[in-house]
Amino acid sequence: MKITDTNPTPNPISVSKSRQTQTGILIENVYESRAVADDGVAVQMSLLFFTARPTFWARASKIAVSHFHSLAGARPRPEREVILNSEAWFVKVVYTLFARSHYSLDSYLGYLSKNLTPSLAFEVIRRLNNPQLGLQFFELSRISLSVNHGVWTYNFLLRSLCQMGIHDSAKLVFDYMRSDGHSPDEWVVELLVSSYAQIGKLDIAEKILDEVHGSELRLSPFVYNNLFNVLVKQNQVDEAVFLFRKYRGSRCRPDNWMFNILIRGFCRTGEIDKAFELFSDMGSFGCSPNVVTYNTLIGGLCKANEVDRGCELLRHVQLSSELSPDVITFTSVISGYCKLGRMEEASALFDKMTECGVRPTVVTFNALIDGFGKAGNMSSALAMHEYMLVHGYRPDVFTFTSLIDGYCRAGDLGQGLQFWDEMNAKNVSPSAYTFSVLINALCKDNRLREARDLLRELKWSNVVPKPFIYNPVVDGFCKAGNVDEANRIVAEMEEKGCKPDKVTFTILILGNSMKGRMSEAIGNFNKMEEIGCAPDKITVDSLIYCLLKAGMPSEARRIKQIAYKDWNLGASSMGRPHHLRANAEIPVAI
Repeated sequence: MKITDTNPTPNPISVSKSRQTQTGILIENVYESRAVADDGVAVQMSLLFFTARPTFWARASKIAVSHFHSLAGARPRPEREVILNSEAWFVKVVYTLFARSHYSLDSYLGYLSKNLTPSLAFEVIRRLNNPQLGLQFFELSRISLSVNHGVWTYNFLLRSLCQMGIHDSAKLVFDYMRSDGHSPDEWVVELLVSSYAQIGKLDIAEKILDEVHGSELRLSPFVYNNLFNVLVKQNQVDEAVFLFRKYRGSRCRPDNWMFNILIRGFCRTGEIDKAFELFSDMGSFGCSPNVVTYNTLIGGLCKANEVDRGCELLRHVQLSSELSPDVITFTSVISGYCKLGRMEEASALFDKMTECGVRPTVVTFNALIDGFGKAGNMSSALAMHEYMLVHGYRPDVFTFTSLIDGYCRAGDLGQGLQFWDEMNAKNVSPSAYTFSVLINALCKDNRLREARDLLRELKWSNVVPKPFIYNPVVDGFCKAGNVDEANRIVAEMEEKGCKPDKVTFTILILGNSMKGRMSEAIGNFNKMEEIGCAPDKITVDSLIYCLLKAGMPSEARRIKQIAYKDWNLGASSMGRPHHLRANAEIPVAI
């Protein structure tokens, strides 16, 4: 039944001016359109919002709450997860009053203490939709109203505060939770510990674990695994291992995933021997290596160029009755061989993989195509590409980039450009490396205009530009004597949000110097100094030589003093006479 508001909404009341000026009062009628007949009355009330005179505000607030409870029966509600319509309005009044009264409910604490239950307090905190404001209401209701909050309230606040990065307040709620007799579960502990580890406050994370270990709560490996995973991603492997050794045993029973995370950490940092030490310890904790463990170790060995050891470990997995190598196992070793240029062994292992019934992935093909391309064997690279297409694989950006790079290395730029066109025709977006490979090849072939066109395509693409893409074109135009175009390219580069690096500045300094444009060269040097990009000795000596040749000894002296003071460039050539110093360490390009 739709409830009709019998009292029309009044307009703002104008308060006549007397000797003391008063501000108008806005009365806003609000009613619950979903009210039902058995409520007895339509749930209707007036929220009085004042812009002045706090005494009016407190009085009106109490009137609004009292009016609501006179309609709703003014009786305490039992705790429940789903609240009634009348309770929903009570919650709305409370959180509205709290938000608008500058977080103070002192005027009607006595009334609220009789009607605010833990479940309603939770709804107020949730609907405030502000972790800091929710915490203030939580503390007020906990201390001034003696509300014994439920576990769900603590969990909600902890999650909200951690997500907003307000970790100190989250720790405070955690302390309240324990002091109020609630035992935190694993989810709460994991959330806090991982959050503090992510912001680099490992000491507090460790303190929380120590506090929990002093209670009856026993944590599963899940909590530690998430903590160790955070630390490994931050390359804090030694810290993760320290905590592992501290808590293992009665407090923490390691599982396979825990060992895999720590082994992965050592493999990422290249500490393979330490990874194998952990691998050897697995049995003493009742853990058995799985295929993930072996894949991690094999990948670490191949990354460290110890591909033969990786292949031996692969054979061990193949001979195991309990484990079978998967595509990641094979691809790791194949990729390792390809990076070392050992393409025969990579091809032989690929054949063994397919004979074992292990289906390759696009990553497997990309490793082989890239390896053949870098080895100059484009016929095999093209054959592998055709094998992909025949067996239903779709080439991605890495496939095309490897083919383009291979043909450019082989001196067949035309074929590389054909794959570039095919790539665009198949709507495969190029990467920064794709642009770099093709632009560099065009510049080497002295096709600067085509390279310039690619930079214009880059400008309108979604690729995040890098200096190494632009530098070959800038260098090409400088060497061709077209320094103006080189400067325009650098300006476009900066417009795209790409800052010049040391190579860019060096090219511009030398290019402007060789054209006799010493003011521009000095400007490049000064800008280089401003952004903290230290020039190398060749750049400084070349600029000084050109300044002296242009009859600018005072400027040459200034450049020398800056360079030798701020960047500690050696003074090996500075004691020589000018006519000898001029020929010292001048780049061949000049």
